[in-house]
Amino acid sequence: MISLAGRDILHAWGKFLFTGMGLGLLIGVTLSMAGIYRGMVDDAEVLLDNSGADLWVVQRDTLGPYAEPSSLYDDSYRGILGMPGVVRAANITYLTMQVRLADAAASADVRAMVVGIRPDGPGHPGQPGFLVAGRHITRSHYEAVADIATGFALGDRIRIRRNDYDVVGLTRRMVSSGGDPMVFIPLKDAQEAQFLKDNDAILRQRARTAQNRELNRPGVPGLLDAVIASQSTNPYVNAVLVQIEPGADPDAVADPIRRWKRLGVHTKAGMREILVAKLIATSARQIAMFLVILSIVSAAIVAFIIYTLTLGKIREIAVLKLIGTRNRTIAAMILQQAVGLGLIGFVVGKTAATFWVPFFPKYVLLEPGDAVRGFVIVVVICVLASLVAIRAALKVDPAEAIGG
Repeated sequence: MISLAGRDILHAWGKFLFTGMGLGLLIGVTLSMAGIYRGMVDDAEVLLDNSGADLWVVQRDTLGPYAEPSSLYDDSYRGILGMPGVVRAANITYLTMQVRLADAAASADVRAMVVGIRPDGPGHPGQPGFLVAGRHITRSHYEAVADIATGFALGDRIRIRRNDYDVVGLTRRMVSSGGDPMVFIPLKDAQEAQFLKDNDAILRQRARTAQNRELNRPGVPGLLDAVIASQSTNPYVNAVLVQIEPGADPDAVADPIRRWKRLGVHTKAGMREILVAKLIATSARQIAMFLVILSIVSAAIVAFIIYTLTLGKIREIAVLKLIGTRNRTIAAMILQQAVGLGLIGFVVGKTAATFWVPFFPKYVLLEPGDAVRGFVIVVVICVLASLVAIRAALKVDPAEAIGG
């Protein structure tokens, strides 16, 4: 029985092999789609782990700095530091924008998440977890640490808004929930960049302020200058990252902050739920639809190929029936051919996905568990697809072996 299927495959090995390779490329795309989803989830988890935070204190009634805009005063961290169970608290800002080399053309920019941090050094929340080269930020202005995925190197000067920054350190796998590499700059610079207006807008705002009699009262010297100075600064941050005492219950630490500071607080588990269940949910459903469509297409291709191969040997099947071969043996032959086609396709697909995944612009995670599940699905699809050809083969009349 095995040799019967094997000999039939060897008889048309070229068609069988190239068909398996075509199917394999389709399977490779399917595995890559699953890897894209796994990569999105891993990006979200890496973002939370690399932040070094146990709690995210954000604007009340918001989902935090990654899912929704959040703004709170930059002196809020002082009150949070005095809460029970809190060890460290640090302000942080997030701004996704285009970043480029200072002397490069505007078209050569990189999409990155600019993170504003205090130059407190490693170990504090929000700081890069580790560096692959260089050092951490030590100055209050004009230094940057970049992820190597940006393509920047040590000593490069990059431009963010109107200011230039020296890249003093490089880190790895520091990405946003969307997979964009991070660039860390001092907090004050990030606050300025987040709300920086162009010169014309600043002049128009100052003119409006000067024309406002409430803000430019006669006989009150210095009032206009104070108002303009307040309009030129940004006292806000997007979140306060909090580290709690080892062994402390995050919810127990978060509740007093919510109650007494009137701020929103998310634990690590809650933030992960926000990132995965809300930010990634729509993309996950879309990828799932692609996987379903690709599975249907794969099943249709296998069914068509096996059915075509079966129709091409109707006379041979009739001869087998004429000499007394059981239907069970003929069905097993066709089934083995379908499964063999699937095995070739899976090997080709897994190999292709492994080789082309590193060239994707964003992180793609191929998990062994997905490969095992994919293998089982491929075998099931091939078995189901062979039923059409088996049904056609079992209807063959043995008389066709001697017919004209």
